[in-house]
Amino acid sequence: MEKELKDRTAIVTGGGSGIGRATALKLASLGANVVIVDLHADTARQVVAEITAAGGASVAVVGDLSDQGVVDHLVATTIDTFHGIDILINNAGIMDDMSGPHEVSDAVWERVIRVNLTAPFLLTRAVVPHMLAKGKGAIVNTASEASFRGSAAGTAYTVSKHGVVGLTKSSAVIYRDKGIRVNAVAPGGVATNLEVNVKADAVGLAVISGYTGNVGRVAHAEEIASAIVFLASDAASNINGAILPLDNGWSAI
Repeated sequence: MEKELKDRTAIVTGGGSGIGRATALKLASLGANVVIVDLHADTARQVVAEITAAGGASVAVVGDLSDQGVVDHLVATTIDTFHGIDILINNAGIMDDMSGPHEVSDAVWERVIRVNLTAPFLLTRAVVPHMLAKGKGAIVNTASEASFRGSAAGTAYTVSKHGVVGLTKSSAVIYRDKGIRVNAVAPGGVATNLEVNVKADAVGLAVISGYTGNVGRVAHAEEIASAIVFLASDAASNINGAILPLDNGWSAI
């Protein structure tokens, strides 16, 4: 796969740390131009610096992707800088507070759904016309072990990640004859800096903690990134609409 992605342009959301950072660095190592999107300016620009120091091309866009204005700015910046969009990695996401349905506040519900599900939709909607114009493109969404079951997170996060699966499959079918592939990865436990602001008395936490023995080995961000980059590459040219578990067999239990 050496320089397989030369002259292609990839957008990586949540690219300033964790899975996003590892994915951005790997895409750049294969020759892609990489647009790093993150809420945190310092970390986003640090990844850009790493890529450019290694001879790659990268820019940072800072903002909240649940805001349509930020999405529009991101797409315009990408087109102005690199003149096209070939790959979209919808990776940015947040956890909930492990609440069950009767405990979820409006604020938590709306924020988690907005960031984890609406933002990938807004980005997909904005990017697809550029891919259609080229007749090709690849989108990889970050789903979760919580996309498969009800015992991996609180209600808001679980619903949002089930929704990501629906967005992935619907998009894959709609664009399958247009040269655009849409897949998702579903990580289990991963060593990242994703914050979990747990409500100490949440019923969800009390229940879900009884199932955590199935998590198994916690993965490194680079392991998840390798699968994302594979799905975005021509090596996965006949893979479309797949939800790939990256959980050391957790979903098989």
